[in-house]
Amino acid sequence: MSGSDVRAKKSGLSADIQKRLDAKYNVDQEKQCREWIEAVLGESLPEQEIGKNHFQANLRDGQIICRLINALSPEPLIAKINTQKAAFKQMENIEKFLTACKKFGLQDGDLFQTADLYEAQNMGQVIGTLYACSTIATSKHGYQGMCIGTKMADENKREFDEATLNAGKSILGGQMGYTEGESQSGMSMGKTRKVCD
Repeated sequence: MSGSDVRAKKSGLSADIQKRLDAKYNVDQEKQCREWIEAVLGESLPEQEIGKNHFQANLRDGQIICRLINALSPEPLIAKINTQKAAFKQMENIEKFLTACKKFGLQDGDLFQTADLYEAQNMGQVIGTLYACSTIATSKHGYQGMCIGTKMADENKREFDEATLNAGKSILGGQMGYTEGESQSGMSMGKTRKVCD
């Protein structure tokens, strides 16, 4: 059952918003996520056909993503993964995954909402969360396997001697308002406004 079977058909502004969310979905990113999940778990996803609804069908019950976060983490973050087919148990798995992601180091803005996956409301955000998981796993937790997404920047602390620091104090930047004598004097844009009582 896909997300479209669960909710009533959207109309008006909701339909426009859903079209925009669907337009943001990137099949190439889905392919990368599929390949990455299969590499991390060491097994193929059950639904091999490409597309938003097929990808959602693989992840909808929450079991694969829970096993994924446990595989990426040095110690398992989810103790018990529900295998029942009841809707609330599947959504509970998704909630457990999202809670584990916060413990893993993801920010609130990186996370999707349960309905985004369970009802296929915003699968683009689900892919974004998976990319963030990969980034955090390789950057903060030392995961050495396949990586998708970006690499977090390493700290580049710099040490300057006292002479260099003092030389920098005498330079005026553009943010300080110094414009080398330029001003707007003599400029006339449009007519002046006359105020009448």
